[in-house]
Order: sequence, then structure tokens, then C-alpha cells
Amino acid sequence: MLEELRLRGLGVIDDAVLELGPGFTAITGETGAGKTMVLTGLGLLLGARGESTLVRPGHDRVEVEGRIRLDPDGGVAARATDAGAALDDGVLIVARSVSAEGRSRAHVGGRAMPVGVLAELADDLVTVHGQADQRGLLRPAVQRNVLDTFGGALVIEALSRYRNLFSRLSTVQAQLLDVTTRRRERAQEADLLRFGLGEIDAIAPLTDEDTALRLEITKLAHVDALRLSAEAAHAALSGAEAPGQDALTLLASARRALDDVRGRDEPLDDLATRLAEVCYLLSDVTADLAAYAEALEADPRRLEAAQARLGQLTSLTRKYAPDVAGVLGWADDARTRLGGLGGDDERVAELTAEHEELLGELAAAAAELSRGRSVAARRLADAATGELTALAMPHAQVQVDVRQRDDAGGLLVEGLPGGQRRVAFGASGVDDVELLLTPHAGAGPRPLHRGASGGELSRVMLALEVVLAGGDPVPTFVFDEVDAGVGGRAAVELGRRLALLARTSQVIVVTHLPQVAAFADSHLVVRKRDDGCVTTTGVRSVTGAERLEELSRMLAGLPDSALGRGHAEELLAVASAAKQSG
Repeated sequence: MLEELRLRGLGVIDDAVLELGPGFTAITGETGAGKTMVLTGLGLLLGARGESTLVRPGHDRVEVEGRIRLDPDGGVAARATDAGAALDDGVLIVARSVSAEGRSRAHVGGRAMPVGVLAELADDLVTVHGQADQRGLLRPAVQRNVLDTFGGALVIEALSRYRNLFSRLSTVQAQLLDVTTRRRERAQEADLLRFGLGEIDAIAPLTDEDTALRLEITKLAHVDALRLSAEAAHAALSGAEAPGQDALTLLASARRALDDVRGRDEPLDDLATRLAEVCYLLSDVTADLAAYAEALEADPRRLEAAQARLGQLTSLTRKYAPDVAGVLGWADDARTRLGGLGGDDERVAELTAEHEELLGELAAAAAELSRGRSVAARRLADAATGELTALAMPHAQVQVDVRQRDDAGGLLVEGLPGGQRRVAFGASGVDDVELLLTPHAGAGPRPLHRGASGGELSRVMLALEVVLAGGDPVPTFVFDEVDAGVGGRAAVELGRRLALLARTSQVIVVTHLPQVAAFADSHLVVRKRDDGCVTTTGVRSVTGAERLEELSRMLAGLPDSALGRGHAEELLAVASAAKQSG
């Protein structure tokens, strides 16, 4: 419930505070006093687009602030706190500002928020009905929601069952489409994997085999050069080419010379020891060179075989990985992937069977939902028509048309008008719902967007709100110009209908009719003062004599008219008696 609305720098409004209570609040005032700006400010608070042209001259911004009491355990409170807002004893403070440069800011519960958050919260808090806010009722989806709400638990439960089945069907369809459309791709992928594994298994590479082969090929390709180098080194060390001048003989001579003076100088003894170690090492190297040269053999066949094997491994590394280790890893991954690509035929059969079963269940649920809507449609039409009779539309009739569109590829449903049919279906069932209005005798039923004026649309919405009020109403309804084209006794009945709606919701009405204002539980008057340079608007709550004065002004245009005052007293008495009698 909206408890307070404060406006600063908005149009003709300098600074105004509206204190709002439960029940029915009427807002009245002379033409041009600023009543429209009150609703404009409320719209800003609810996330409407802000324009710099709204800023009052002399102000740098429009500021709107509202206090909204919420159910702490309700969905709106949960969404607000999830967004980071804080509640103060169940009250949510909402603020909006629009600068003269057009910059807009919003705060919810002490936190800066995107303006879209305001609109999201407002959907479940306030419904605004005005000449510019009637487009929603013209949308087929909104009209279907109105019917479903009126249908109550029977329709809501049927709709819930249908939507659960529709969701399951959509999931199965997506899975089936994925398997069937990708089956060819998956088969092609499996063939490629099998081909690759066949190549790898046929060659059967070993880890690091390519490195070992390259080393072996290098050795075999240069065996003659290696032998010649080893033999030349052996000859130089062993003296085969120049006896007596070999390295071993010279080292032996040097060793004997040092051994003759051992024990006489410690540094020289160390050198003698190191020289002895060199002699032993050189002797071993000489022997190993001889053995190496003797073991070297040219093997053209082995060289050819090694080169052929390396060529096979190279063909694998060009296709599957940079080296043999990578090829072996690719093969392991391919075997795992290949295992997951099998079983498509069995999966398709399972999903197809489940899809057919769900189609049957969905068709039965759609038929049940359609029957429930058809029953509710007749009741809603009768109830709304009865309300319009009392709202200055005595010959108007509301018709709620529930129909289905034939579709050769749609859902096969039994029990529909015309028997078993294939019809279009979606997340909300198979029904198209449309509100039709016959505005007067002699006219045919037409869709609301063709057959209703702005004032008639307002009254149709009011009739629907009254009819739906026993369900789960929005906490606050705001009506602007709902009394357009209404007067006399019909205006009294309009006030009574608004008071009836106010029993379950907060109702705020901007009205020009005293007959409507008389039914209000609280009465706010917007007054404008022009002192010659600055125009300001104030909002006052009127009771007692002040309220009689305002109603008299609305009736006769003269606040001091004795006749108007008497008529105002009579209106208040009639309204009081009507509200007490229900």
C-alpha cells in the first residue's frame, strides 16, 4: 500500500505531500490545478520514462519520493531485498529524480538502482488505469490472463498442469532434435575417429620411438666417417702410425720422471698423482676407440627400415599431434569419444516414444484447460456486463471469446468445438482469448481496440477490476479519467463500484465528479495559488465542512452555494448509506 507521495519541482507543483491511507482516496481540484502532475509523479515513481520538460522552472530537478508498506513475507519484499534494498519496519522507501538535463536516478530502500527495478516492483504493487494506460487490456495475452485469474483455482491448476507438460515436451523435443539432426554429423565424426585409430593401431607407435629412430638413422648414415674418425684417434693415442711418439708413451715418460722425485715436494706429488690418473683414463679411451671402430658396420637394410619406420611415424604426427606422445594421447581421447557417439538409434527410439506419450498427455490437459476457460468466459462476460449496466452503459454487453486456430502441424485435441482437431498450441494452451464489446443496442460485438472509446475502456477495466477483486488483487489501483462521459445516477453507481473495489485494495481516483468523490474514505484537494510571479500547488486532506465546500464547488461551481452545500450533504449521506449496505 502506498502511504505517502512527495513531489518537488514537478510541473506546476513546487512542493506537495500526499498522505494516503487504505480504502478509497479521491483527488479533486480545479482544472489546471495539477492533478495530472500528481499521477505523472506517481508514474515516475513506478519507473515511467522521465523527461527534462517535467522540471519546474527555478528547480534543477524533479524529485519524487514514496513510502510503500509491504508484506515482509511477500514476493515484492523478497525481490527488493534480493536487489539490495532495505525495509524499515515493513516500509520500502522509493525515490526518483530527473534532472533538467534529462538524467534520471532511482533509489530503492536506500540503494541506488536501475530505473527498470522500479518498473519490475511496480508490476505487483500498483495498477494504473488512465486514458494513456489502457493499451495493456487490448493485448490478447493480457485478456487471457484476466480470464485465467477470474477462472480461479480450477483454471489456474489446469494451466499449471498444462505448462508442466509443455515444459517437459519442449525439453524432449530439443533433445530429439539434437540427436536426430546431429546423427549424421556424429556418424561422420565416428567414421573419422575409427579411421584415425585404424591408422595409429596399424603403425603401433611406441613412446619416444621417433626420437630414438632419428638418432639411429644419423649413426647409420655416417658409419664410414665415424669409423675413420675412431681409428685415426686410436692410432694417434696408441702410436700405430708413429711408434714412440704416441700419447701413451709420452705420458708414461712424464709419469716416470715425476715418480723419481716422489716424496720430496707435496705439490709435485699431487701433479704426479693427477698424471697417473690421466694415463689410466687415456689407456681406457684408447681401448674403447679400438672396440668402437671394430663394432661399426654399415647396414643399408637397417638404415632403409629405420627411415621407412620414421616416415610412418611422421605421417601420424602430421595428422594428429606434434610428436608420437601426442599421437598416443589423441588415440586415447578418440576411443573415449567414440564410445560416447554410439547408441543414437536406441536414444532416438526412447525419445520418440516419450514424445508421443507427452503429446497425448498435453492434448488431454489442453482440452481440460480449454473447457475451464470456456465456463469461466461465460461467467466473466455475465459479471462484467452486469457491472457495465450500472456504469452508464445499460445496453453494453461484454463477450469473452475463447477459440482455437487450426494448424495442420499442431496438437491433436479431442473435445473442442467441432470435434477432434489439430490446433496451434503454445506455453499457455491452445486457446486464443479475446474480449469483445457491444457498446450499445444495434451494434455488433467488436474487439476492444475497435469498439470502445477511451471512457468506455476505462469503465470496462473498472468493471473487470470489480469482478476480479475477490481473487488476488494488486494492492493499489489508480484511476484517472474513469468518469469520462458519466454523470447523474450512473456517476453515483460508479462511485459505489470504486468503493466496492476499495474493500480489498487501496484505490486512488482522480475525478471531476462529486458523486464519485463522495464515496471516498479520504478526500485530497489539489489547490493552485497564483501570486503573480510563482505558481505553487498544495495538496490538502479535507474533512467535514471543508469537504462539503469542495463537493459544493464541484457540484455548482460555487463553494459558498447553499443549494450546492445541501446537495453535497445529500451525496455524502447517500454514499455513506450505500457503503454500509454493501
